[in-house]
Amino acid sequence: MGRIFLIPGLGADCRIYNHINLDGYDVVSVNWITPAPSDTLTTYAQKLIDQYHIVVGSVVIGNSMGGMIAMEIGKIITCEKIILISSIRTVDEAPGYFSFFRSIPVYKLVPQKALPSLDYLLDLFFGKLDEKEKELFRDMLKKWSPDFLAWAIDAVLGWGNKIIPENTFLITGDKDLVFPYKNAKDAIVVRGGTHIMLYDKAEEISKLLKGILGNIQQGNIDA
Repeated sequence: MGRIFLIPGLGADCRIYNHINLDGYDVVSVNWITPAPSDTLTTYAQKLIDQYHIVVGSVVIGNSMGGMIAMEIGKIITCEKIILISSIRTVDEAPGYFSFFRSIPVYKLVPQKALPSLDYLLDLFFGKLDEKEKELFRDMLKKWSPDFLAWAIDAVLGWGNKIIPENTFLITGDKDLVFPYKNAKDAIVVRGGTHIMLYDKAEEISKLLKGILGNIQQGNIDA
């Protein structure tokens, strides 16, 4: 098996994977790089391929927005496996608010410089957190420039993918308010899983990942 590349979600970094156990695998954490204003998720995926030397036969794991980028990587090079966590594979799985914000982009009324410090982003992207967890995610969010966050929101909302590469797996939670699981068919559903289940249900997610990586069929798991 090739290297495993871990891509975080919007507003996060690879500390979101801190509790995931992939011992025994060659794992590379992917950090966000500065996009050009004209970048789409497709062109940005190519930049990550070049920056991190992601080659044919690699495994790409992406959380949330990182999963969408993993899909784009899988369309450019043939990956051994593409695993999405709390994400979507195509625009058809996108929630209804995507269409609303595309047609009425009210989020653009928020001053860009205020984006990294808005606690509502924590609630939107990460769900219910205790204070210790909020501090971690605040620290993640504050690392990103307003320009990056504004670009990322536009790129996600503008994503129109319709192609699912072979060997793609989706792990989603039935309590995910960002990407509702009912929009996705043939997904592995974690009962009680929210948008941050990668962090707060790491033991279950680790088992699922090892099952997928080892070609072991997995079903739903109870929280």
